[in-house]
Amino acid sequence: MQSDLLQSMVVGDGPGEDDSLLSFQVDALDVRGRVLRMGPQIDRMLKRHAYPPAVLRVLAEAATLTTLLGSALKLEGRFQLQTKSDGPVSMLVVDFEAPGKVRAYAQFDAAAMLDNASSADILGRGHLALTIDQGGEMNRYQGIVALDGLGLEAAAHEYFQQSEQIPTRIRLAVGEVSGPEGTHWRAGGLFLQFLPEAPERLRQSDLPAGDGPSSVDQDIEDNDIKEDDAWIEAKLLAKTVEDHELLDPTLSSERLLYRLFHEHGVRVFAGQAVVEACRCSRERIMAMLKRFSPQERKDMRGDDGSIGITCEFCSTHYPVSEAEADGLETKL
Repeated sequence: MQSDLLQSMVVGDGPGEDDSLLSFQVDALDVRGRVLRMGPQIDRMLKRHAYPPAVLRVLAEAATLTTLLGSALKLEGRFQLQTKSDGPVSMLVVDFEAPGKVRAYAQFDAAAMLDNASSADILGRGHLALTIDQGGEMNRYQGIVALDGLGLEAAAHEYFQQSEQIPTRIRLAVGEVSGPEGTHWRAGGLFLQFLPEAPERLRQSDLPAGDGPSSVDQDIEDNDIKEDDAWIEAKLLAKTVEDHELLDPTLSSERLLYRLFHEHGVRVFAGQAVVEACRCSRERIMAMLKRFSPQERKDMRGDDGSIGITCEFCSTHYPVSEAEADGLETKL
């Protein structure tokens, strides 16, 4: 279901709807995209973990990016982002389950963390893997891009240029805001793709290695590449988006899109709620334990004979009593 943006602005221009994703289309520029605004759900996700602020920030960036990309799955399926690298944050894992469930965790070396480090600094060198699993008999698809000192924005651009060959721009923003009840985390993202009918219009310039506005500047100023004028304009408009606009709870996604594209007209579609949700359960934990040998389960036991399992995604602790552990052994 789509709506006319100008009409929606007349009907109401109140605070943006938190924890929701809005798809849009700019026909005059052959651009499609999505805007994501995360509030209480990203705050709850991050506060489940006692991570340093720099780790929480890059984890929120990863969750925002994963949601923007995974939301392309229409009805069902899973999308996973995973990094493995030599930086202080050695691994990020984010799961997105269509249509709007996300969970995330990080592995890191607390002793190696730097204050106010960028995502590129704390990720270091390694790789970023994006996996699509649509379930059933559909084949899984995985794309991998190097993390050679790149942040998540730049790595995602590199992925789309190398693997998908679709001109794409992504903006991610994460920050803490103060409110009546204390400080809360917020996150936002903008995803743009150039999708003209004529394939010869898809030409794009090479991306430089780093993040930041210079990446866009170099794309536009490279005279050896004759990019489509519509895509050049769309990139310039995306470049004007400030972090505070993606994080401001009083600015709706519709108003942000109006600011960007009102000269061309923009169509918006029905929004999709996004929630922090984990798939763990006691049943899954017990099924997982059954896959271990009796000796392996014995090695897991504490002094009282019980086994304690904590979910890395949501930090929920599942105690398995000695009797339950013994029962698993008799069922093998």
